[in-house]
Amino acid sequence: MLLQNKNAVIYGAGGAIGSSVARAFAREGAKLFLTGHSIEPLKKLAEEIDETGGLAEIALVDALSEHEVNKHFRSVLEKVAKIDISFNAMGISQTGIQGIPLTELSPESFTLPIMSYSTSHFLTAKAAAQHMIGNKSGIIITLTATPSSVAAPLVGGMAPAWASIEALTRTLASELGSYGIRVVCLRSDGIPETHTITEVFGLHAKGAGMKSHKEFQSLMESMTLLKRLPTLVEVANTAVFIASDQASAITGTVINLSCGSIVD
Repeated sequence: MLLQNKNAVIYGAGGAIGSSVARAFAREGAKLFLTGHSIEPLKKLAEEIDETGGLAEIALVDALSEHEVNKHFRSVLEKVAKIDISFNAMGISQTGIQGIPLTELSPESFTLPIMSYSTSHFLTAKAAAQHMIGNKSGIIITLTATPSSVAAPLVGGMAPAWASIEALTRTLASELGSYGIRVVCLRSDGIPETHTITEVFGLHAKGAGMKSHKEFQSLMESMTLLKRLPTLVEVANTAVFIASDQASAITGTVINLSCGSIVD
């Protein structure tokens, strides 16, 4: 098992990506501390993991609150000696944010994702880093999407939000590397299995005058080298590898999970 004897905190664990990564981490032996803003998805996920022999505890945590993030972190450390992995998959609704030209977007709608995503990743990474420095080990994994580095229309403030997370990843890696802490970002393209992407594709389809989100999805797929979009399993399996000791030389970088919509 790649993550045997490792402890992982996952923020946004009730969402599609967070829950998929949680299942993959559990399968590889990690003990999980799952957080989110809604208790029912967390309960269901924890029960599923427990039934398959994994270990998972849940807690309601507002990942935009420094107090709640730090309080939860301290509570976890009362149960385990150290935390090895921090993964942030938090998300917000995209209605009113994407699918609208910048010239028609309100300042509040533009800045909302920038403040939400960058603040949450900063707070959770800071809490993890302060603990991991003492252990001289650990990995912090962030999450973004392709508009962080390509010209994409109708994404509102999401492109600068994701770009800020990637910049934060590099800065953290430069400051924490000497302590043996790695910081890596996973950058995916749209994942059709997720509710968020169905919502987003629908917003973009409407904004582009298309008939359905499927039409927009087909356009997205045609623009990748593999002629398809990434899956949840692919993202989760990559997260497992990056979190494992087998990836011990990888830090300060963005892992391209775009199926070739971006070529580095």
